[in-house]
Amino acid sequence: MRFDLTDLRLFVHVVEAGSLTRGADRAHMTLASASQRVRGMEQALGGPLLQRHAAGVTPTEAGRTLLHHARTVLAQMQCLYGEMAEHGQGLRSRVRLLANTAALMEHLPGPLADFLAAHPQVSVDLDERASADVANAVRAGLADIGIASQLADFGGLVHHAFRRDDLVLVLPRGHALARRRRATLAELGDAEWVGLAAGNPLQEHISRQIRAAGLPSHYRARVRSFDAVCRMAAQGIGAGVVPHTAASRCARTMALARVPLAEEWAGRELRACVRDEAALSPQARALLAHLTALPQAARCA
Repeated sequence: MRFDLTDLRLFVHVVEAGSLTRGADRAHMTLASASQRVRGMEQALGGPLLQRHAAGVTPTEAGRTLLHHARTVLAQMQCLYGEMAEHGQGLRSRVRLLANTAALMEHLPGPLADFLAAHPQVSVDLDERASADVANAVRAGLADIGIASQLADFGGLVHHAFRRDDLVLVLPRGHALARRRRATLAELGDAEWVGLAAGNPLQEHISRQIRAAGLPSHYRARVRSFDAVCRMAAQGIGAGVVPHTAASRCARTMALARVPLAEEWAGRELRACVRDEAALSPQARALLAHLTALPQAARCA
C-alpha cells in the first residue's frame, strides 16, 4: 500500500469539501484525475474510503482513520518544509490561515503584506470561514492559525487578542436614527437592508440577528464588499451592518452615519487562535507573533 503526499492532500480536500468535485478543484486537479486517485487508494486498501450520496461524499470508518493520519503526515511535512526553509533559499514554507469576514476584509491585508515582504520564502493559504468554523478547523488541524470573533468556542485552543471591531449600523446622514449615540435593530422597524452576498458567513450572522429581532430581512441589494454596503447605505437604498473600522473609513468620503448597536452580539473582539504553538512551523510562529504584536493587538484590550 503506497499513498503519496498528493493522494493524502487530495483525500483531505475531498473530505473537507464534502464533494469529490470541490475537493479536486481545491487540489488543482481534474475531476477524472482525482477520481482515479481515490479509486486507486480504495483498491490498495481493499475497501471504500468514501460513502457517495446525492449531497456529496462522507468518509467511511476506514476513511476517517486515513483522514486522521493524512492530516498528521501533512502537518509534519509542513513543519519539515518550514524548518528546512531556514537553511536554504530553494524551499518555500506555507502557512494555512483561516479568518472570518471582518478580519479578512479589514484587518489582515496590511499586516500580511508586511509579513510576506519580510519573509519572501513564505506563502500563505488564506480562506474565509464563519468564526465557529474557523475555531473548529484549527482544532481539527486543518489550519495553522485562525482569526475568529470572541463568540467562537476556543476550547482546547491557545488564543490571543488580535483586533477590536464592533459592528455598527450604517445609514444615510439624514436618517431619523443618524444622530443617536446607540440604537437597536428593533428601532429600524420594517426597514430594508443592504448587505454582503448571500452565503457570506458574517452576513448570515447579521441576518439571523435581524430575524431574531422580529424584523423582515428584506435585502434591496447584495454586494461584495463593506465599502459597497456603506455606499448603498449612504444613498438611502437600505440600512447596513458592518464593522466599525470599515464604517469609519467609508465615512471619510461618503455621507454616511455610523450608529453603534446596543445589542451584545454586536460587540466583537477578534482573536488569533492556534492548537499548539510549539507544534507550529517557525514561519507560522513568526506570523502569529506578527499578527498579535503590540500596538496592533492592543486595540483588542
